[in-house]
Amino acid sequence: MSAARILLIEDTPSQAELALAQLRALGYEVRHAATGSEALAIAQGWQPEVALVDLGLPDMAGFAVMERLDGPAMVVLTAQGSVATAVEAMKRGAGDFIVKPWKRERLHATIESELEKRRLRVELRAAKEALNPSRFGPFIGASAAMQAVYRTVQAVAASKASVFVTGESGTGKELAAEALHGASPRAKGPFVALNCGAIPKDLLEAEIFGVVKGAFTGAGESRDGAAQRAHRGTLFLDEIGEMPMDAQVKLLRFIQTGVAQPVGGGEGRRLDVRFVAATNRDIEAEVAEGRFREDLFWRLYVVPVELPPLRGRGADGVLLARHFLAAFAKEEGKAFRRLSPEAEAAIQANPWPGNVRQLQNALRNAVVLHDGEVLEAAMLPAALMRGAAPEARPAGTAPVAAPAVEPLAALEKRAILHALEVTGQDVAAAARLLEVNPSTIYRKLQAWKGQAT
Repeated sequence: MSAARILLIEDTPSQAELALAQLRALGYEVRHAATGSEALAIAQGWQPEVALVDLGLPDMAGFAVMERLDGPAMVVLTAQGSVATAVEAMKRGAGDFIVKPWKRERLHATIESELEKRRLRVELRAAKEALNPSRFGPFIGASAAMQAVYRTVQAVAASKASVFVTGESGTGKELAAEALHGASPRAKGPFVALNCGAIPKDLLEAEIFGVVKGAFTGAGESRDGAAQRAHRGTLFLDEIGEMPMDAQVKLLRFIQTGVAQPVGGGEGRRLDVRFVAATNRDIEAEVAEGRFREDLFWRLYVVPVELPPLRGRGADGVLLARHFLAAFAKEEGKAFRRLSPEAEAAIQANPWPGNVRQLQNALRNAVVLHDGEVLEAAMLPAALMRGAAPEARPAGTAPVAAPAVEPLAALEKRAILHALEVTGQDVAAAARLLEVNPSTIYRKLQAWKGQAT
């Protein structure tokens, strides 16, 4: 077993030399930093398991270093053995504190205790992840709403039954189809996606079923359609509510017989295709109003999957934002590593009417236009954070007054107070929901209390 990694953050040379000698004698792998900035640089690449943090550093407060360290268990080193210091250290995320000067036995016992607690936290996190995964295929999300989607997809994956995916625009309907295909026995076969709303209505039938040479002007050669390309795989028909009635008739015949007839005649071909359809329309209303065939609806609507809007997915918005930040930073060659607590609070509080697609655009915009290790709330694009894009107005009309924009600090306060209300004033639980350090919430509450007085 490899030695545990300990980061010592201590600016007093005599104290540092003593601690380094003791830690090495105890068999730990140790690195030393005399300043907060040096400690953060070491931790970024080395990933220590325990950080021993002196509170009085020359460039920044020890508590500030603790807030920026992500991953290690933290033990405060202090010359002030007061209860107040200990309580404050615990509030800020420390597992324990040691009063200078200390005995080697005390140092050893404290580190081993924190290593054990860290190991248990890692195991608990892994167990929770196994029970409630935060990823499923191309999906990212740990909310109860997404867990229900994952369970449905897993349950129906092995079947050939048709699946009908509904949800607002930008919720990831094609991702649901990809996840279903990837979890099915057809995963090694083709996945073919066709957006029925993006193809001219008079060409849609040919795009689905193929065309025989000379069937119409411009058909210079015979070619397969999406149905033939999806043989032994999955055919995803997005925005199926846009499909014209004559194409609906032919699709129904294909589902019933399994034979795809290309446009222009020719020999039909028997195909093995799994159907997944999707729409952001109220498809049952479309059926009731005669714009979508009822018999086709019941052929496709065997297993419904409803994707929740992002505003109904709890802390998933922050999980997605972290994923997008890492992906776009790598793509654009930027230094971003994490979101600030204020940026995460703003993302959590935003309603995101454009759902995941809007959030994705907001993060890409911020990464392209800014740089740094931490993406701050002020870097998030105001236009994309306000909600839906403004509607175009006829020429010559007066502009409508924009709705009042709530200050970021107010959004943050509202998000924190709501999380505390949901968790019964449990700061640790609220911090987990908001994906921030509990010390951030304690600090904000103290600041608001001071403002009130």
